[in-house]
Amino acid sequence: MDEIVKAMYSHKVRVRVCGLCFEGASLLMVKHIGLGEKGILWSPPGGGMEFGETAEQCLMREFEEETGLIIEPVEFLFVNEFKNENLHAIELFFSVRRTGGYLKKGNDPELPSHHQLIKAVKFVTFDELKVMPVENKHNVFRKIDDISDVLNMRGYFKFWQ
Repeated sequence: MDEIVKAMYSHKVRVRVCGLCFEGASLLMVKHIGLGEKGILWSPPGGGMEFGETAEQCLMREFEEETGLIIEPVEFLFVNEFKNENLHAIELFFSVRRTGGYLKKGNDPELPSHHQLIKAVKFVTFDELKVMPVENKHNVFRKIDDISDVLNMRGYFKFWQ
């Protein structure tokens, strides 16, 4: 794990809010380096809640920071809890609707410009998602058989490493 990421997030419980944004049969994903089992992680846009912020406000802020898109939350879908030896995250997943903005690679404002984790943002087809190495994609996408599986996920999921 990247040392800056480890220093910022290690040994704390972090509440994250993530959004599933579809265009046709493609899902918006963000490619991060320094995260995941092999140092590359594709995941939906999202990030940590700030004190005093609602989950929906966090989601809208994170989308604009990471992707340049303006969105509105549509529906709360599920909770994913991730835990390994260093990280512990409670992730709230929403479906979202794009309402404006232009897709671009954004940034992590909490990190210095020379140490950004975001390397790409793009709409990924289900076929592309299926062939990604399992260790390079967010754990909620590791066992899905169809793109509709993502939209129909409800409840509480956990992933312990």
